This record gives sequence, C-alpha cells and structure tokens, in this order.
Amino acid sequence: MQVPYSQKRIKIFCQPISTNLKRKMEELADLAETLLLSLTLAEKQLPEKLWIIKTLQDLSTSEENCKFMMTAQAPKILCSHMNDVDPSGKLLFCSSEILWNLLEKGSKEEIINQLSNVECVNALKEAFLNLFLRASSHYDRQLRNDILVISTLIAQNPGAPMIETGFAKQLILVATSFEVKSHKPLVKGFKLTYCYEDFEWKKLLFNMLTVLSKDLCTVQLLHEGKVMLALFHYVKPNQKPGVRDWSVAQYEELQLHAIATLATMAPLLVEDYMACQGNTRLLMFLKWCAGNGILKSTANNFKEKEDAIVVEIQTDIFLILSALCENNVHRKEIFGWEGVDTLIQFMKMDAKKFYSGLGHNHLLFSTLDCLWCCVIGCTILEDYFLEKEGLFTLLDLLVLNETNVCNLILGILVEFCDNPKTVSHINAWRGEKDQTAANLLINLWRQEEEEMGVKHDKLGRIADIKNPLVGQFQKQQEIIPMPATCPTVAVMDVAKNMRAKIYCLICKLGFENLPGLSAKDFVTLAVIRRYLDFKVGEIWGEVCAELKKEKFYRPVTADQEALQDITEAFENVGMMVLSLQNEMLESKQYQELWEEEKSYAKIQFLHKQKEMVNKSWENLLIRTSNYEALKRANRLQEKSIEESRTKERQHNATFHPTEIKGLNITNPVQSVLFFQVAPGRLATVESSSAELTRGPLTDTELALKKFPIREGAFKKVEEV
Repeated sequence: MQVPYSQKRIKIFCQPISTNLKRKMEELADLAETLLLSLTLAEKQLPEKLWIIKTLQDLSTSEENCKFMMTAQAPKILCSHMNDVDPSGKLLFCSSEILWNLLEKGSKEEIINQLSNVECVNALKEAFLNLFLRASSHYDRQLRNDILVISTLIAQNPGAPMIETGFAKQLILVATSFEVKSHKPLVKGFKLTYCYEDFEWKKLLFNMLTVLSKDLCTVQLLHEGKVMLALFHYVKPNQKPGVRDWSVAQYEELQLHAIATLATMAPLLVEDYMACQGNTRLLMFLKWCAGNGILKSTANNFKEKEDAIVVEIQTDIFLILSALCENNVHRKEIFGWEGVDTLIQFMKMDAKKFYSGLGHNHLLFSTLDCLWCCVIGCTILEDYFLEKEGLFTLLDLLVLNETNVCNLILGILVEFCDNPKTVSHINAWRGEKDQTAANLLINLWRQEEEEMGVKHDKLGRIADIKNPLVGQFQKQQEIIPMPATCPTVAVMDVAKNMRAKIYCLICKLGFENLPGLSAKDFVTLAVIRRYLDFKVGEIWGEVCAELKKEKFYRPVTADQEALQDITEAFENVGMMVLSLQNEMLESKQYQELWEEEKSYAKIQFLHKQKEMVNKSWENLLIRTSNYEALKRANRLQEKSIEESRTKERQHNATFHPTEIKGLNITNPVQSVLFFQVAPGRLATVESSSAELTRGPLTDTELALKKFPIREGAFKKVEEV
C-alpha cells in the first residue's frame, strides 16, 4: 500500500540531526558571540550565569567559535567575571577552561595582548592568591596550577603590568616561602603537602621566576625576595628523603629546575651570588655528583650509567660558572685550583658516554666553555692547568675528532698559546703510535678540506692555483654586491671551518723542525703556511668580481694596473707553492730509491759473505779428505811464503823454517782438522789449538757464524 506524502514528510522531519551539522549551525549563527554579550545581562543571576559559562565552555572547543569569541573580547569579559561570588567554584573553573581552549585553538599572541591589562592581571592575581590560601583538595590545587600557567604566559609579554599590580612581588614571595622563612601574613602558615600537584606547582614557580627575570625592573624585587638564597637550597644532596619529603626522583627534578633558574639569575644578582659563596657551593656539589654521591632516581637505579637529570644539573652548573667568571679576573681567581681539578676530571669522561643519549655531549660542551671562561685569562690558573697535564687531556679529546667539539677545542688551544709555556706542552704530547700534535693538526686540516670539497690531486698537491682554498659551497655562491660593512663569502669561510684556527696554532708552533711529519704532511704544510696569502687573494678576487657585477666596466688606469699586479702576485704564490710541493715529492721519491738501493746492496753483501763462507768450508773439506789436494795446498802455501819474503837479506839476520821436519801434514795454522793417516784401520784425529779455532770443534754450524778464513786462521770480520 502506498504511504501518503504527509506521513513521509513527518518521518523525514523526525530523524536526528548529526553533531557536525549542529556544530556548523552554531558557528554560522554566531552563538558564542551572542552569549558573551548576554553575560553582562546576567551579572547578578548566578544560575543563568553558570549556564552561559558552561555553554561557552562547550562552544570553545571549536576553532571558528574561538575566533568569534576573540572578536567579542572574550578573555577580558571572562576575567572580569572570574572572581564573582560562587560557592560552588564552578564559575572560576569554567572560565579558566575557556581561557585554555582559547589559547589552544586561537591566536596565543592576541589572547595574551587582551589579557595584558591591569584589570585582567588583578583578576588573575586575586584568583591565584585565593586558591593558594585555601587549596586543600586535588581539584583546588590543579586549578591553582592552571591559573599560574596562564599568568606565566601573560608575564612573558613585556607590556604586561605584573610589577604595577604587585603580582610579581606576590609571586616571588610565594616562590621562596618554602626555602626562605618569612613572617608575612600571606605565607606565614603555608605548608607543602608533597603531593604531585604541589610538585608541579614548585616547577611552575621556578619557571615564573625565570620569566620575571627577563624584565630588569624585577631585579630589585628578586633581591628583596632572597631568590638566590632560595635557589641555593637545592644545590646540595637530599639528606633525608622520606615520606614527608620529596622522593629522590622529584628532588632531582627540582634541583634541575632550580639550577636552570640559577643560571639565569646569577648574572643579574652577582652580589647575592657572591654572598652565598656561589662558586664554592657549586664546585662542591659538582664534586659530589662526580664522586660516590652521584644522584640516582628510584626509577633508574643502574650503576652503569648516570641519570640524565644529574647530567643536566652538572651542565647547568658549568654554564652558571661560565656566565659569572667571563671577563672577570677576580672571579676567575675565586674559581681557583679546585675548579681546575674539577674541569679536568669532567674532561676525562669516557668517550662512549657521548652516544648514550643522556646528554654527556652537552656536558662536555659546557665543561669546555667553562674552561674558556673561568681559566683562560688568569695566568695562575693557566699554569696550574698545564701543570696538571690538562693540555694533554685537551689534545686527547681532539683525537676523538668529534665534529662539533673540535672547533671549540682548537679555539681554546689558540687562546692558551698566549701563555709562553703552552707551546712546549703541545710539542711534548704524543698520541697513539707516537703521533705528534703537528701531525694531528695537519690531519684535521686535510679532513676539513675533504668535507668542504677543496680540489687536490692524488698526491695532495693544489689543483687550482688561483683559488687553492675554495670549496664546493663557496664556488656555488653567486657574487652579490654588498656594503663594505657586510662580510663576504671568503670572510665568512674563516669563521665557518677550523682551518684558520689550525693555521694560528701551527704559526705558534713554527713551520720549521716540526716532529713526526711525513712527506704528505709537508705537502699539506706548504699550503697551510700560505693560508693567509691565499685568503687575501680570494678577497681581492671578490673585489674584482663585484666591480664587474656592478657594471663598473673599467677602473682608472692606475687602479686597473694595481688590480692586475695583485692578481698576478697571488697567482705566483700559488705557482710557488705547487713548485715547492713538487720538489718535496721528488725528494721523497729520490729518498725512497736511495733507501731501496741501500737495502739491495746490503742483501747483495750478505749473499756474497755467505758464498765466501761456503767456498771456504768446501776448500777445507777438500783438503781434509783428499791427500793430493792437501799437498797442493801445502805447495801453494810455501810458494806464497817465499814470494812474500824480501829479496835482500840483512846481515846477521836469523831465519826460521816454516815447516816441522818429519811431519807429513800441512801447517797447523792452515787447517782446522788434521788427519794422520796410518797403515792400520784406525786414524788418529788431532785438532788445532783453541786460540786458532775460537771454540770447540763439535759445533758444525760454522757457516752460520760467517767466519771467513784469512791467512790460515778463522777471524771475525765486522760487517760494513
């Protein structure tokens, strides 16, 4: 049966509307703006006011509605009604929730600007202080923390009247009330509950102090509030962790926030810092952290690695010391020898920790920065650092070749070279395989140029005579005419890489008589020696290129000739360096050939000696085993003796015979073994005296001893 049209229409009309459609209709109807304007009409009607506020809270979850509310000055209107009488406390809660939604969905800068007026800041101050005094439940403490976060965002605006309304002074008093006892009525009876909300509240207060310190007008308030003394309360170990105190993990995190705040406050409150003996307390705390008292949170109680919070605390301490001691010799002297010992101890940390993810790389950076700011410039501390072999530790760190650390270490070494004792320490350092500091610096130079894409041939010689130092990035940069005050690409290159620092260091060490260098190192050293000349040539090349770019077609004749002479002069420097490199390589090749010939000559001499020994041994065997050969040898010996005698005999001269009559063998001097042959089956063997043979005859490995036979006896001959 067909359903009538009227029934169809009723059925369709009764279907529910989707949530998205309702939200879209609310946005198009400007409902949020209308409700805000109607809020003033229900000022004395609490139930209606609460319903309007709750509806606005629901509408503020939409970005479009937040835009309409911002247009209607919602932050200002909400703050004006935030502290209205409401026994339930829902009005303050819903107002803060709407402000949170506006900050998340809308423009944060615009909202902060609307809240940065005396009326809104006073309203927030009243709400915060009321919650501070009567916060007894989880709900109240959480709402107190939300108001504090909103107030912190407003305090970041330099135009916010935080000081004029007295809110800044009240916040400083509340922030230090737990650490510094005060008799003021606001904080006299206040006690922390050590719950999670109070823990978060303390961290938010530390953050608020950091934000307030950015306005120099608050420095006097920070001094009067004894903020420095309150912060140093956390620069010590937690002596009695327990149920009625922060847990170990919470105390560590509070220490981290306190020391981070101290890093911001210390340069502003130097007198308060010195009155608290800041350097001594920080160094003692550092020693405790580095020694057997390293803090460990209960959630991460492993002996193999330090807690990331502890590492960050140590990093912040070094940053504080750097900020205070920089450019102040008196404070550097206060830093003292104990500070130097602590720095060296942290510089010797295990390199494997740099990749642990706990922040040890940041700790190393802050340690080196502290060395630069707290030691360099004070001769007493520099000498003590050298005496404790701190410079050797720096060079050991340089060997690790950490990309970001090397540049900082080289800068420190350059500054240290102003001390006349530094060069001898650098030259005395030796690394693995007896590596010298000069070799290490030259290797770093080659690595830097390889990363920059500087062209060299296979032997390390310069490939571009006109621009021997230019890398790929610098070549790709287009020459743009700029004012004389702006640095060019060639000038910026000096600060971007390590080559300028390496050049300065080698200049301090000297280019002559550097130990431990190979021929390849000398080829690179020839370029390093002319680094400054090549850089000046690059800058003159940029000057000529800018003149062409500006369509300055031709300078006057004198300037044109000067530019041409300068260009040719720097090209000649490149050609001279290339020629010097060729001479070094040729000298190396000649030396290698000479050493090779020397080695072959030695081998040939050894072979000849071995042949002579073998031949002598064979002759000996022949004489002792063949009687006829023995007689021939005897005749040759007699003939040689006769020829050696003088022809003219002196008067009354006595001549002795060289033979023993009746002996049927050769002269004992001639042989080592004598075989007396008899008609019987046995043969008697006699040996020469020990003076002739130089040892027993049972050793048959005579050839290995290389005793050549000369004039009938064995004698050792020293090899030439």
